Amino acid sequence: MKKNTRLASAGRKSQYTQGTVNPVVQRASTVVFDSVADMHEAIKERGNRTLFYGRRGTNTHYALQDAITELENGAGCALYPSGAAAISQSLLSFLKAGDHLLMVDTAYEPTRDLCDKILAGLGITTTYYDPMIGAGIKALIQDNTKVLFLESPGSITMEVQDVPALVKEAKAHGLMTMLDNTYGNGWHYRPLDHGVDISIQAATKYIVGHSDVMMGVAVANEEYWPVLRENSYLLGQCTSADDAYLALRGLRTMPVRLQQHEKSALEVAKWVAQHPLVDHVRHPALPSNPGHEHFMRDFDGSNGLFSFVMKDGNQKAINRFLDSLHHFKMGFSWGGFESLVTANRSMAALRTSTGWEHGPIIRLHIGLEDVEDLIADLEQALAVYESHL
Repeated sequence: MKKNTRLASAGRKSQYTQGTVNPVVQRASTVVFDSVADMHEAIKERGNRTLFYGRRGTNTHYALQDAITELENGAGCALYPSGAAAISQSLLSFLKAGDHLLMVDTAYEPTRDLCDKILAGLGITTTYYDPMIGAGIKALIQDNTKVLFLESPGSITMEVQDVPALVKEAKAHGLMTMLDNTYGNGWHYRPLDHGVDISIQAATKYIVGHSDVMMGVAVANEEYWPVLRENSYLLGQCTSADDAYLALRGLRTMPVRLQQHEKSALEVAKWVAQHPLVDHVRHPALPSNPGHEHFMRDFDGSNGLFSFVMKDGNQKAINRFLDSLHHFKMGFSWGGFESLVTANRSMAALRTSTGWEHGPIIRLHIGLEDVEDLIADLEQALAVYESHL
């Protein structure tokens, strides 16, 4: 089957749908059994999509897990209450005191905080590496290095990593690999197809697609799925059946939403790139983006997220720019139907190995509004920005 057909059909077994189009919402904490034999069978098969206890999941959860496992071409999918939880629990499932972690320097800020504030306290050391290091990562591998963590494109600054080169070195040295695939979403990029062991997403973003559910997912290959599944359960991770249902509903329309996000974002990005106040645009599909060649080689498409770097600026100009926008709302996260904006005067505080020598950076998420309205909004706000330089 083609991709669109597969995603429309995934997770819709008759045991999940019970005669309806969508899987039913099955809420449960306690699962009851009619006999000792039935209970023992459920205990034996509790890790294999069998009703056992609410934290293990219900048929609604199993439907979502099946669909995302198929989306990412994996062996199994674990569900979490947020993307940050998916990252933290994946790392905690495989790291222990005395281990060393290689973390990409452009990682999502809460991932960095996890490393510096929690993993460090557990005796796990972290080295941040340049996202563009490629095969040079071998120079940073220590005897106790256990995990290589990637995020491609990187948060805010959008560097696209050379994943095959990094995975090759990791495998040569016995490291497992994890990748934050929230940007690639399993539709435009499937890390496991490129040798990555675990692909992690904030399903909060494009899978749900409507800014109304917090959820994380992690899809593992056959080698690592049993450990990820059991350790995530032991760490108490679970989601509600209602949220799983909403994620399933969002998943069905994700391809058509992404198509519009991509089209609109490219149009806005090309307009921004021509503005005299802008130094350059960081959109993976444009040549000005670091690692653009890796994006063109590995990805099937882009989405609504990109950043642009200003030639000059101060905090007053940034604040006035943000306050002047009408259609772009200030807010954390992205991936919903609405356009969003965030800005950083400098990225230096969020970098360890790479630094930041450019001007202020502004990140946009292009939603489903009319592009002409969005461009007009940016044009008037940039004029305000210029007046305060």
